[in-house]
Amino acid sequence: MKKYRILLFFLCSILAQAQDHSYIKSDTKLFTSKNNTGDFLGYFKYSAQIQLLSENENGWYKVKADNFSEGFVEAKFVGKSLNAADIKTKDPENPILEGGDDYYGGNHLFVLAAGLKARSAPDKNSKIKEILNTGDPVAVNYLPKNQEEWVNISGNFDSEYAKFTLRKFIGKRPDFNTLLKEFDKLDETKINERKTAGERIVELAWNSGYDKLIPAYQRYNLVAKQLNDPKLIEDTELNFLLAQGLAKQKTPEQITAFIKKAEFVLKGTKTKSLYLSQKDLVKLFGKPTKKANVEDGCGIYLSDLFYYYPDLEVSVDEKKNQAEIIKVFINENNKLVINTNSILDNTVSEKAFIEKYGTYIEASIKSPHNYYIHMEDSQFTIVFKDGKLFSIEIFFDC
Repeated sequence: MKKYRILLFFLCSILAQAQDHSYIKSDTKLFTSKNNTGDFLGYFKYSAQIQLLSENENGWYKVKADNFSEGFVEAKFVGKSLNAADIKTKDPENPILEGGDDYYGGNHLFVLAAGLKARSAPDKNSKIKEILNTGDPVAVNYLPKNQEEWVNISGNFDSEYAKFTLRKFIGKRPDFNTLLKEFDKLDETKINERKTAGERIVELAWNSGYDKLIPAYQRYNLVAKQLNDPKLIEDTELNFLLAQGLAKQKTPEQITAFIKKAEFVLKGTKTKSLYLSQKDLVKLFGKPTKKANVEDGCGIYLSDLFYYYPDLEVSVDEKKNQAEIIKVFINENNKLVINTNSILDNTVSEKAFIEKYGTYIEASIKSPHNYYIHMEDSQFTIVFKDGKLFSIEIFFDC
């Protein structure tokens, strides 16, 4: 019985906290006292979530912001919900950007530092939840004035989603050309500063369009050579090669025409595009190592039933005797034949792949060594490990 009481208390606590949340209905500030001309701790943007810490006291609430700062807000700016009739007074001094600027839909700012660690709590020793790049937009509804304070960059009180970084690492979107000029002005002897600046340029380039990647990696390659780091030089030269291909990307029509007749060869047997019969599958690979039902809310796979083999994953409809290839691990038995002149097998190096297919693929700094070829309703994800082709997976659009 005691166990159930504890559980009931826990559920009630969660419910009470959820009901405790209110919203800021206009740009305003978090004041240190009940005085709207006095000192303040930070800026709220419309729709910011808060927790009430007091009753309405002469037109003021004591509140907690999403970074756990406490202060006072005028009661007229607080509501239990948001609606279209809210009159939003804008504060020209408020640094937080509104949504709709082609980068982010809600209140936001941008990451200013390379490889920024977003943490689970406002504490340098807390768990790292995500690594962010220069130019990434982040949700910000409350921004402290003090540069050394923490900011919640999830816009959410819920600990499952909340992420924190220091105020000094976010701000207005950096300008790519300005960063290039700053790098070029740095004294060549200031290697660490050049490395930091180079990392920011590279990350912002990935957030700015493929055409920015060549000048970014040209600078970063200089840093790699200065540091005399063989691995960094190799990676940077590979990325420079990738940048050259991405800058001359083929049209969607050209890419579709190139890939539409691709088929796998599995243990010497050609498939029909991505398909084969269930009986042929079992004849080739035997009984699957594992069978599992995979929930498919979009209905994009042939069936919810999946067969798993050491080097193959397949969606199977046993009644219709059909099998749809989902993922192939490339080895001496398996390869993808795009056409007679374009075969992806276990001899293909990452460098050779980029040199030959760089104009057909897409890539992201978030997923290094993963490359994507888009079809009209699907994409091939091509993965390299240790410089060699590892797997090819097919994703269908929902």
